[in-house]
Amino acid sequence: MRAIEQVRYGGPDVLNEVEREVPVAGGGEVVVRVRAAAVDAGTVHLLEGRPVFIRWFFPIRRPRVPGGDVAGIVHEVGAGVDGVAVGDEVFGVAAAPDGALAEFCRVEAAQLAPKPEELSFVEAAAMPISGATALHAVRDAAGVSPGGRVLVLGAGGGVGHFAVQIAKATGAVVVAACSAGKAEIAREAGADEVVDYRAEDPLGRGPFDAIIDTGGHRPVKALRAALRRSGALVIVGSEPEHAPLGGLSRSLGAALLNPFTSQRLVMLSSSESAQDLRDLTELVRTGRLRPIVHREYVLADTADALATLGRGEGAAKTVVSVA
Repeated sequence: MRAIEQVRYGGPDVLNEVEREVPVAGGGEVVVRVRAAAVDAGTVHLLEGRPVFIRWFFPIRRPRVPGGDVAGIVHEVGAGVDGVAVGDEVFGVAAAPDGALAEFCRVEAAQLAPKPEELSFVEAAAMPISGATALHAVRDAAGVSPGGRVLVLGAGGGVGHFAVQIAKATGAVVVAACSAGKAEIAREAGADEVVDYRAEDPLGRGPFDAIIDTGGHRPVKALRAALRRSGALVIVGSEPEHAPLGGLSRSLGAALLNPFTSQRLVMLSSSESAQDLRDLTELVRTGRLRPIVHREYVLADTADALATLGRGEGAAKTVVSVA
């Protein structure tokens, strides 16, 4: 099979398209014939080994295939897997260390669900990791409720545009902050107000019942000042340049402060389950959620896709079409 292989940490130039053996399903696993795989900032970080401690804890001892999000057709079903059959259309998260940027990949059944009929393979591949992260941020961590006023920072990005839609589905009033170039994505996601953060401080639109921060670098103190006394701040991600811990130091600071304030300050740690995927599918089926795919590439151009994301030029979701 064709696969994109990473042999060391670095930029997109460390990737090569190679021929590999088709993987075999282990117990509790399914092998999926990949039709599409999404890439995002997380894919770039794992490619580059950033923050640097990633390289210490996850050294590359053998060539591996990057990519998490996948949509495709079941090729093989492993022992102990029920409710899945060869030929089923599915979506989920590829089993590390060999990912979705290949013609076939392994997926744990616990991170797999039927593909929504309403979505193409490309759209479905865009949803698992970013969609589940947004679901956990809005529903579980922030506890957004009908009528609440919610600010989504980074609303034009992968997690951000899902967070806007999920908050709207809950019945909240959503203020979306992003660059002017991504404003149309935020509007398409259904935001009630769209703010160009370079022209106006979106925190001035508060107070908010919840702030979902998917990529800003604002001090926690400033974010808290825009929250109601009982509000929730959920820090999903932050990527300040040259910070040794990436955005982790800000997230840890918020988590450490949380016990001492009436506000909820959450450092989000998210994983994806089959139930999360089914919950997202229900939102799709009821017309309240739709992945927005900004750019689509073919497998041979994976390095170009990651180079574009690495330059900060990504918006909504970027998907690599494999079949």
